[in-house]
Amino acid sequence: MIDSQSVTADAVVGSDSRGFDGGKLVNDRKRHVVVATLGLLLGVMVTAADTGDRIAAQVLLAQVTDAYHRLALVWADAGYTGSLIEYCRGSSPT
Repeated sequence: MIDSQSVTADAVVGSDSRGFDGGKLVNDRKRHVVVATLGLLLGVMVTAADTGDRIAAQVLLAQVTDAYHRLALVWADAGYTGSLIEYCRGSSPT
């Protein structure tokens, strides 16, 4: 499963790594997480909150599939539609 969460960072986090997430109305950072069906953490990436879920997911899923070659199915919510679906179909083994 893949999902993201916009979070408020500590005051020591530089402004260059922050962004505004208009959907959640948070001006800070975003965690992107991939977990197994048992909840075991497979991959995590932190970006500015204005980074789109689809773009971050492409990078994170590439890293996860390099480490876990048997990954065959990813569950995601509606925030990951469009170009990410085409990306996953194009990079899936035949």
